[in-house]
Amino acid sequence: MFFRKRDSSVSWIIVFLGNPGLRYDNTRHNAGFLTADILEKNFDIKINRLKYRSLTTSATLCKQRVFLIKPQTYMNLSGSPVRQAMRYFNVPLSNVLVVSDDVSLPAGKLRIRQMGSAGGHNGLKDIIAKCGGDGFPRIKIGVGSPPHEEYDMADWVLSKLEGKDKELITEAATRAAKALETIITKSIEQAMREHN
Repeated sequence: MFFRKRDSSVSWIIVFLGNPGLRYDNTRHNAGFLTADILEKNFDIKINRLKYRSLTTSATLCKQRVFLIKPQTYMNLSGSPVRQAMRYFNVPLSNVLVVSDDVSLPAGKLRIRQMGSAGGHNGLKDIIAKCGGDGFPRIKIGVGSPPHEEYDMADWVLSKLEGKDKELITEAATRAAKALETIITKSIEQAMREHN
């Protein structure tokens, strides 16, 4: 994929996946947005500039210049805003870090990967389809699986967080924010050793 040179000062694009609007606030599928909220508090920044159909900001995190993005296109269409940001900032896919939920992991478990398949996640699937492949690092936050087979998966990921699951997933999002710092300042391998 060819990118025009625009802004060499941005070394990473960090993508937090979720769905916009109050209806989806505090749901399992919005674990990525929850991580963004925690990062905002940690670094006293606001991800609130509307660009590429996303809430965005440029910031310096741990001496690294990054572009933070919360797509507002709904989960299934996350790829287009990410592709636009990649082209504008001339950032390769290997420096696009995505934070998302994962129903295959127990609530509160983190899994950091250098690349890989979408694993059934529609947001990741759209990024893979529109941004040139699966060669981007990701931080997956376990949100648990439905309590029984008959439970509709869409209802599960869009259910509100409460009780022990809310506590575990919020704590995991806090660790995810620390893990992304490790990735951008050290390496994905180091982050996997420290946070997986």
